[in-house]
Amino acid sequence: MANEFPTQARVVIVGGGIIGCSVAYHLTKLGWTDVVLLEQGQLSGGTTWHAAGLVGQLRSHFNMTSLIKYSTQLYGELEAETGLATGWKNCGSLSVARTADRMTVLKRTAASARAQGVEIDVISAKEAGDLWPVMSTDDLVGAVWLPGDGKANPTDLTQSLAKGARNGGAKIFERVKVTGITVKNSVACGVETDRGDIAAEIVVNCAGQWARKVGLMCGVSVPLHSAEHMYIVTGRIEGVHPDLPVMRDPDGFIYFKEEVGGLVMGGFEPHAKPWGMNGIPENFEFALLPDDWDQFEILMENALVRVPQLAEAEVKKFYNGPESFTPDNNFLLGEAPELKNFYVGAGFNSMGIASAGGAGRALAEWIVNSAPTMDLWPVDIRRFASFNNNPRWLHDRVKETLGLHYAMPWPNRELDTARPFRRSPLYDRLAAKGACFGSKMGWERANWFAASGEKAENDYAFGRQNWHEAVRREMKATREAVALFDQTSFAKLLVQGRDACAALNRICAGDVDVPVGTSVYTGVLNDRGGYESDLTVMRLGSEKFLIVTGSAQAVHDADWIVKNIPADAHAILTDVTSSYAVLALMGPRSRDLLDKLSSADLSNAGFPFGTIREIDIGYATAYANRMTYVGELGWELIVPTEFAVGVYEALHEAGREFGLLDAGYYALDALRIEKGFRAWGRELTPDINPWQAGLGFAVSIDKPGGFIGCDALVKAKPSAAPAKRVVLFTLDDAEPMLWGGELILRDGRPVGEVRSAAYGHTLGRSVALGLIENETGVDTAFLNGGRFEIDLAGIRHAATAHLRSPYDPKSERVKADVVELRAAAA
Repeated sequence: MANEFPTQARVVIVGGGIIGCSVAYHLTKLGWTDVVLLEQGQLSGGTTWHAAGLVGQLRSHFNMTSLIKYSTQLYGELEAETGLATGWKNCGSLSVARTADRMTVLKRTAASARAQGVEIDVISAKEAGDLWPVMSTDDLVGAVWLPGDGKANPTDLTQSLAKGARNGGAKIFERVKVTGITVKNSVACGVETDRGDIAAEIVVNCAGQWARKVGLMCGVSVPLHSAEHMYIVTGRIEGVHPDLPVMRDPDGFIYFKEEVGGLVMGGFEPHAKPWGMNGIPENFEFALLPDDWDQFEILMENALVRVPQLAEAEVKKFYNGPESFTPDNNFLLGEAPELKNFYVGAGFNSMGIASAGGAGRALAEWIVNSAPTMDLWPVDIRRFASFNNNPRWLHDRVKETLGLHYAMPWPNRELDTARPFRRSPLYDRLAAKGACFGSKMGWERANWFAASGEKAENDYAFGRQNWHEAVRREMKATREAVALFDQTSFAKLLVQGRDACAALNRICAGDVDVPVGTSVYTGVLNDRGGYESDLTVMRLGSEKFLIVTGSAQAVHDADWIVKNIPADAHAILTDVTSSYAVLALMGPRSRDLLDKLSSADLSNAGFPFGTIREIDIGYATAYANRMTYVGELGWELIVPTEFAVGVYEALHEAGREFGLLDAGYYALDALRIEKGFRAWGRELTPDINPWQAGLGFAVSIDKPGGFIGCDALVKAKPSAAPAKRVVLFTLDDAEPMLWGGELILRDGRPVGEVRSAAYGHTLGRSVALGLIENETGVDTAFLNGGRFEIDLAGIRHAATAHLRSPYDPKSERVKADVVELRAAAA
């Protein structure tokens, strides 16, 4: 019978909110009809039903925007397909600015929108008032108008997606409590419920604010925490009509939409109120929390400024509905690294209605293809580790992340809560030297060092920030003398076993079957030929390899490598990140300094580029890897944690005569951009291949046995210049500051966007790495034959394009020592 409870299915989805129904709908669209969705209450009864239903397209990442653009398309078509209304209304949206800084944000947003193909207009306060006549505009600087945005009814939309899923063959069961996840040999293979067990090939956790609990059933970390989210619904207000756009006033932390002639007004207060510290009640269905006018006060005060008529309006309903928030305000998507065939779609941070259509499709494609079909790194669950699931840490972090929705998105903005978290052995010493710390993958990392009398705090701005001169000092030391960078946050993975070499050579695009004592920079590609990571593989022995990769990629890269080691191979990966500190000693005097502390032959002939060797450094013994990410002579010193402080002290004692300076990540980033060195997650993504990145030299296309992505890469190799390419830009004007995300134009026409940017003190101007496109190829003729500009908050600045870095080390001796590892190929 159709309603008989199943005992097996190809896919079981836990959770009947909008994302669960969207995944079910899209799986059936992809031809997977044996899908079962289980909901503990009624569909949409958890957090979906009380969502405000705003659908704003634009995000800072191109693919995140494209997911929401797809959502708007789907929501506009779904009623015709299913016969059920979705409440979708393409009413457009306004965002207004009360300050000049916020207007700068909106102008940057407008340029980003144009780079991403989203229609947008920068308008005056008066024009905004004409579009939204019930608001006061006296204090506004301006606004942006996005005609493609809209709103939907969350419950109706969920029911429509559910009907579409049923029409495709999916079975949906309400009032079913999932009590456990069946696991065999580290693979999810079913669910246990109060109505019986269901065997399954795939289990999908879309349980909303219960998703963390469901993950804990099977050892999977789903780092999210509930917080109270509040809005009011008013009675009719004069001037409010059905076509009134959605309006956001981020300086007031508030949003508005029309509802039955009145207004829905809510927001994201700067300091949130976490909820559910003792667990989320299972029977919390179509339920709300008590009104909290004290918590809501800051929103109400700002709303009265924007819409004075609210003072006389009837408040028909106060909604206080908890929603789940993640540590970085992006949702969680993908296969869990801890458990094969267990997928997660959760933590939508009050953006679930906008994201659900595209996110449901993306997760369904990931399930069907066993891999993402596009770059989803901003929402990939592997960006977090198990320690991010600590409930006390989540509670404290969520107080801040809810407010990030409308917080000022300053360049290089750092989160303040739940810190310090992970600390290198040198943390206290760097703090005493005036380090201003940032955070990445939980690590406290020195971004820059304050001089005596300077405060080690960021003063945020869109122009030059207060650390500008500090970074100049650190870059100068690196280029002209010697600098020391604490890069302990680098992830370190040890791969050992008789099949380690063969397995890694299949995973890496470069040839890692090299002599012991050799280090190889290589990309790790997906089946589409795009970058899953870039990393350094160091051969420590015939069956022993040490991999050093980026701080953010530790979980992702370990998961990718393990999943691509054949099941019958004798190769074991161990995360040894905490076992070693990494001290990068960089600059033309680095050899002279290290010579004072080591008996090793550090000469160019005795210790050539790409060599890893165990050496003595003072009293310690550590690995020295001759590699550079700044374009100068240098060594990455991989030091056992217990020796790190001693090595640091010895380097500084010996380094006084050479002008040794501590340097931070802001300088490191600017130095690598000056040299045109690429970074994963910016210039290198799953959607960009080595030809486009200018890193074809790091690919061993003809090595025996090939590698993952090789076939796609061979097919993608252009006969001439690639149509999409990473290019280095310098601004002609020395004053402006670029931050990343800016629009690139050629002869007035958009051709790409800036992926990385910094002020290049060596070159005396802002430098940027951008991804640009041209159907007939991005070559020297294309770059030299047009006039390039970069749009910085609505002002276009002339820029010069380079296929090679305009910076070269001044010293001929240093030139002979430095090999261009990641420089763009002409």
